[in-house]
Amino acid sequence: MLDKIKNLFIVDEGAKDGTPEAKESNKVKPTSNPKPKPQTTAPTSKDVPRPSADAQPSERFINKLLEAIEKNNIEGFDYLEFKQSLQSLGNVDMDDATRYKSALAMAKTMGATPKSLVQSGDKYLAVLLSEEQKFQVAFDNQQTNRVQKREEKLKAHVKGIKDREDRIVELQQEVEKLKADLEQIKQSSSKASAKVAATKDGFYGAYHILVDQIQKDLDMIKQHSS
Repeated sequence: MLDKIKNLFIVDEGAKDGTPEAKESNKVKPTSNPKPKPQTTAPTSKDVPRPSADAQPSERFINKLLEAIEKNNIEGFDYLEFKQSLQSLGNVDMDDATRYKSALAMAKTMGATPKSLVQSGDKYLAVLLSEEQKFQVAFDNQQTNRVQKREEKLKAHVKGIKDREDRIVELQQEVEKLKADLEQIKQSSSKASAKVAATKDGFYGAYHILVDQIQKDLDMIKQHSS
């Protein structure tokens, strides 16, 4: 079921051929959808961070977010089934308006309405937001444990160096040792910061792939449901 949901949102480029090179360079990408219009209503009351321009979505986080959607899958024909209907019409020569109207007509035969589709889509956005909030808590803890503590240690060493440099020559050897320790801590802090930033970018790259697509679909549903 997870793979089925994943195929609605992600194109596995490496799976297009079985070569080792393709598998090695495999990166998750969103399914092809028309460029969404500017969002008129925000899915949340807060601004969710965007990843840096060259960030790559993390497949681990893609899977985690999709597992949350799968766990909260609504019985019957809801947004996910509607998304599948849209996908099945992707190879048909028709414009977006016709594609969405056709999918809405199909949904109606299954007992779904534009309102129920939007409600289910909103639920999945809420599920993703809940995952984002849990991630943010974990990220903040990681930021404290991996970066801030090292920065505090770095400041303590800087102070230690200054104090010892004010002493007489007999303490110079100790000062040099602390300087060496300082460089190691700087390197460790820099690596930790980069790792934490990459983790954050990986999550938000995954998060916005899903949220942008869902929000775009919901906007199109609202636009073409009349």
